[in-house]
Parts: sequence; structure tokens; C-alpha cells
Amino acid sequence: MSEARGRSGGETEIARHRNQAAAFLVGSIIVTVLLYHVIPYGRTIGYPLMLLSTLVHEMGHGIAAMLMGGSFEKFEMFADGSGVAYSRGAFGRFGRAFISAGGLVGPALVGGVGFIIGRTPKGARVGLAISGALLVLSVILVVRSGFGILFVGATAAICLAIAIKGKPWVSQVAVVFLAVQLALSVFSRGDYLFTQWANTANGRMPSDVQQMSEALFLPYWFWGGLCGLISVAVLLLGLRIFFRSASD
Repeated sequence: MSEARGRSGGETEIARHRNQAAAFLVGSIIVTVLLYHVIPYGRTIGYPLMLLSTLVHEMGHGIAAMLMGGSFEKFEMFADGSGVAYSRGAFGRFGRAFISAGGLVGPALVGGVGFIIGRTPKGARVGLAISGALLVLSVILVVRSGFGILFVGATAAICLAIAIKGKPWVSQVAVVFLAVQLALSVFSRGDYLFTQWANTANGRMPSDVQQMSEALFLPYWFWGGLCGLISVAVLLLGLRIFFRSASD
């Protein structure tokens, strides 16, 4: 009898966490819409969120270079929201294209993972702790601009503080909200997928999709569309897992 009650209580707790996660997701979407389209100076308030998508984008380039057997040399980030990742290695055509694509689909991949780990407070807390530790490591190893060190260091500190000191539900809110921001950045900054040139603090240079075109042929807009479709597919998969868990 006591065992049956224990199982029932555990199932009730799991259901509560799932419903809570779904509520946090809907709330995050509403807050984001208000932030960018209703609240005065909302885009200014959302400036750090734009920087977050740049951070994930450039880290995606660096991690892709490492997966291709190269090295992630350094990462520079600037106050205007632009950034540049430098890598080194004997990359062939596919390797160069893969590295360029890594930044384009990076935000969607991280957002999708965020939806999955954000289903429970425990998963969210562990995810924040790991993210904070990795960001600290990146500051030590690869971040080489003053603004980048400031922003990445502050982001790492916030992640670790929430994971260690915050209540479990706060970790879940943070992860789900950030996952929503990265998911929406695929669309809010989607024009970059169809831009031949990029203007950064270091000057004008070929965009990621143009670099893919130069490495693999076919026009830049083809690769932009392909990366966009991959990003949407990853996000839909993450959301499907998220909502399926919430309804089970």
C-alpha cells in the first residue's frame, strides 16, 4: 500500500514539473513578443539576448573546426553584436563548409537541447552548471577581445549563480527562456542566411553562406536555405520532445 502511494506521489510530481515546463515555455514566448514588439525600448532591453546568439553562433564555428580535426584559435566579440571565430587546420572543401555551417545552425542546436533539458528543474540546473563551466573555460582558452571577455565572463557567472544558488524552478525558467531566444534568433536574424557579405567590427568579409558557396559551389542562397531548414527541423524536434514529455 505504501509503495503504491509512493509511486502515485512520484507520478504527480513528474506531471507537475512537466506542466510547469510547458507554462514556462508559453510564458517565455509571450514575454519575448512583448519585449520586441510592445514594450518601449524592448529591443534595447533585449540587447544582451542578441549578444547571446552571437556567442553561440561563433562558438559553433569553433566547435565545428575542432570536429574537423583542427583547432579553435580564438574568438573575438564586439559591442555591435558582431563576432569572429578563428580556427586553424588542414581543412578541405567540405571541412571549410562544415565550419561555416556550424555557426549558422549552432543557435538552433543549442536551443533544441535547451528545450530537452528544460523539461525538468534538475535537468535545467545541471545544464546551466555545465554551460557556465564551459564558458569559463572558453574565456581562459579562446576569448580574446575585451568586450568578449566581459560578456562571456558575465554570462558564465550568471549561469553558475543560478545553478548553484537559485531555486530549481528558477533554473528551469532560465533555460527555457534562453532556449526560446536562441530558437527565435534563427528567424529574427534569418536575413543573414541570405546575405553575401557580412559587416563586422573587423571590416567587410564574405558571409558564412558565401564561404560555403565558395567551398562547395552552388549559390550562397541555396546554402542559406538549407541551413535554415536544418535549423527549423532541429527546433521542431526539440519542441516535439518537450511537449510530448509534458503531455505523457
